[in-house]
Amino acid sequence: MMITLLFIAVCFLAYANGANDNFKGVASLYGSGATSYRSALTWATVCTLAGSLCALLLANALLVKFSGKGVAPDALIQSIPFMTAVATGAGLTVIIATRFGFPISTTHALLGAIVGSTLAAAPEGINLAALQKNFILPLLLSPLISVLLSIALYSTLKQIRQAFNIGKDLCVCTENTLTSKTNFVDAQSASTAVAQQADWEISVDNAIDCQKRQAAVILGFNVERVLNGLHFFSAGTVCFARSLNDTPKIAGLLWLAPNVAVQSVIILIATVMALGGMLNARRIAETMSHKITSISPGQGLAANLTTAFLVIFASKLGMPVSTTHVSVGALFGIGIRNRTVNSQMMVSILIAWVSTLPCAAVCAAGMYMLVNAPV
Repeated sequence: MMITLLFIAVCFLAYANGANDNFKGVASLYGSGATSYRSALTWATVCTLAGSLCALLLANALLVKFSGKGVAPDALIQSIPFMTAVATGAGLTVIIATRFGFPISTTHALLGAIVGSTLAAAPEGINLAALQKNFILPLLLSPLISVLLSIALYSTLKQIRQAFNIGKDLCVCTENTLTSKTNFVDAQSASTAVAQQADWEISVDNAIDCQKRQAAVILGFNVERVLNGLHFFSAGTVCFARSLNDTPKIAGLLWLAPNVAVQSVIILIATVMALGGMLNARRIAETMSHKITSISPGQGLAANLTTAFLVIFASKLGMPVSTTHVSVGALFGIGIRNRTVNSQMMVSILIAWVSTLPCAAVCAAGMYMLVNAPV
């Protein structure tokens, strides 16, 4: 019975995680008008599934018992009722935030849930040092670093664009041009022969002018299309990296279940996460894409590059960051730079972030007492 409850709780958490997190990587695509909601969601789902399934190849290295280990005693973490309460508390917190359109960190919800369950089971077992390291520092550092980096990156890209007069209609073409060479065949009659020689020429021009020379163009590309391609790639990278990180973390909650294959658990979590995003990502999409700040495709690219850089490399530098805080912070930084940020929405999101741990703690503590209540 308890094993069944654990499976249900973990699947519920995976669904909530997908609903709250899957769209974050592509929010700048939708918000900048680079693509529609449906197309952005499809791209997010594909990249999320790819990242989740990639964990199959790295299962032995990635699958851990629980990322919050060290906050609570090992004896509790190895208890199925305890892990059931943790998964339920975190899932409830994330799904409530999703219902109101607030992007929050699933990792912090899990951490809050483990704190609440520990307080209900063994209050003296809380490790305050680990709590500070895993919650307070990421909460303060992640958005701040992201805001500063997105402002710096966007300002640099804008200066480069202005310095080289790079517009969205700019086209770079490699053309095959024909040049004429005159050879005198008979000096007395001055009769001549004209030979044509092919030369290569690289030109940077307006896209319309490039199209006028279409017959001569061998290879050409539009700068706007290249930037859009980079924007989509960076968005997909964020979704891929996030799911590669989150899938084993959630799957690790089923570590204690007997006779469960790691590969089967990861496939299950990946499927449920994708389903959560497809069915319940709309409110988070509207908040991330339209309610924090208005952005252009170029600004969206800067925000996504910031998020991708921090998500992928911060862990290698030993920096505890949250994907949610980084992605929201990047959009916030763009809004500050352009003076278009919605301060009221940002205050609401910050309140949701601060409330994540206590809300998850209360939900998990209640669930732990419920599953351990005498029958």
